[in-house]
Amino acid sequence: MADQSWQKSSFSGDTANCIYLAEASGDGIRIRESDAPGIIISTSLDVLRALLLGVKAGEFDHLTT
Repeated sequence: MADQSWQKSSFSGDTANCIYLAEASGDGIRIRESDAPGIIISTSLDVLRALLLGVKAGEFDHLTT
């Protein structure tokens, strides 16, 4: 895989628990976690957008309690 330009949220600061995003071909996006950088998942921008909107709306809060 070619070297990618990974970006993390400015909200992550210097913590070890970060999510990184990188552009993929077409309308894709790649996602990896800082403590497992070799594991990369790919999805579309539309699917990522739906996930983020659901998180912001609290649709997954029951999974963290």
